[in-house]
Amino acid sequence: MSQIAWLRTSYWMGAIADAVTGALILIPSRMGETDFRYPMGLAAALMFGWTVLLLWADRNPVERKGILLITVFPVIAGLFLAGVYAYGVGLLPGWRVMVGSIVCVGLAVLMLYSYLNARGLETGGA
Repeated sequence: MSQIAWLRTSYWMGAIADAVTGALILIPSRMGETDFRYPMGLAAALMFGWTVLLLWADRNPVERKGILLITVFPVIAGLFLAGVYAYGVGLLPGWRVMVGSIVCVGLAVLMLYSYLNARGLETGGA
């Protein structure tokens, strides 16, 4: 796969994951919290916003590859840590946190690889 294809795959995988997560956040009982509809609505808006940001980055994949680093640190790292915290205090069962953690780690590895793999590309015209 080409360097640009790796970047685009990263943007799209992240966008899909964010869109799905945003939709799930809109169902508070699915996320384990029914008493926090307002902050969960805020979180969903941010997830949908990040979905759009990743799709925007895909339009100029080389020039905007830095979006991948910002997505990994702090976004994915923060989601991962939030899941670990939710499990630690008993808000979510271990299996749910494990699934989320696997997705987070998989996306982080994909995005970091894509970013590092594209370091040699010029940022002028991809």
